[in-house]
Amino acid sequence: MAIISAIILLGILIFVHEFGHFLFAKLMGVKVLKFSLGFGPKLFGKKFGETEYLISSVPLGGYVKMSGEEPGEELPEEEKARTFRAQPLRKRFLIVVAGPLFNIFFASLLFALIFMGGIPVLYPDVGEVMEGMPAEKAGFQKGDRVLKIEGAEIGRWDEMTEFIHKNPGKPLEFTIRRNEGVVSLKAVPEARKVKDIFGEEREIGLIGIQPLGSQFTQRYGPLEALPLALEKTYDWVVLMAVSIIKLIQRVLPAGTIGGPILIFQMAGKQASAGALNFFTFMAVISINLGVLNLLPIPVLDGGHLAFMGIEAVRRKPLSERTMLIAQRVGIALIVALMALALYNDILRLLTGRDIP
Repeated sequence: MAIISAIILLGILIFVHEFGHFLFAKLMGVKVLKFSLGFGPKLFGKKFGETEYLISSVPLGGYVKMSGEEPGEELPEEEKARTFRAQPLRKRFLIVVAGPLFNIFFASLLFALIFMGGIPVLYPDVGEVMEGMPAEKAGFQKGDRVLKIEGAEIGRWDEMTEFIHKNPGKPLEFTIRRNEGVVSLKAVPEARKVKDIFGEEREIGLIGIQPLGSQFTQRYGPLEALPLALEKTYDWVVLMAVSIIKLIQRVLPAGTIGGPILIFQMAGKQASAGALNFFTFMAVISINLGVLNLLPIPVLDGGHLAFMGIEAVRRKPLSERTMLIAQRVGIALIVALMALALYNDILRLLTGRDIP
């Protein structure tokens, strides 16, 4: 299950990424020689027109090979106008940036479909009331449903907790449905220091209640789902970017980096949990793929964009020798990062640590 799920997931995301490059190369009039899913030796392929479409043996990436993309490549005079390097900066930029952006837009599409299909949402129903906490002192009881806080309508558990977390030490009035009646309770959220996902402390308010577990399926129409999907995608892009910064700052330990084994494990785990979990995981990995490819590391799309930025400032491209050296450095960095990720994966398997 894990292997099949991971191959499906990676195959779709790699196709989306490379199709972005491929489509814009075609639109810009660049000759595309190969479109490959996977690296390494060809398993099978078919040529249509001027492009060979391939399935290659290593399913951890893919590539679109364009005419004149490599420095020092010699071509007949009549083909030079259709090479990648012969295109103006604007066209080359669009071709390169299209891959990562297609991954990010694809995640938005997945999120929109998930919202339209329906997501499970917890009612703001009180389960356990913790002893000695503000909720107990205020008179909360198991089975209470929170209808309003300070007059603001509450329909979901996460809406309620967000309101409480943002107001530590502030008296709040809760409108509660209890049995067939409505009661009003006042509680002051207790300020607590908690650690966020990056291990950094922040202060939130808590009143000491647990959810009852009752839930409903919330579905959205297309006009509602799209803005929500874009907002969700933006939140994940920001989270991914902040996570990279925290890794560089060593706030997040290097042990949190995962590689292909972790993806295979997580893909199988999410697929076993149902289609909703699997497609949500696919959307998140698609965003990660898009953001990582925008990093200014040579050989990644972001590295090519950085070269183009330098070219725009200098009004001429970098020398082929400089680009070749930079690409070698970039390859070394990527290999080192992949080795670290694989080491973490193997260590996680040997030590029995939980999947993040």
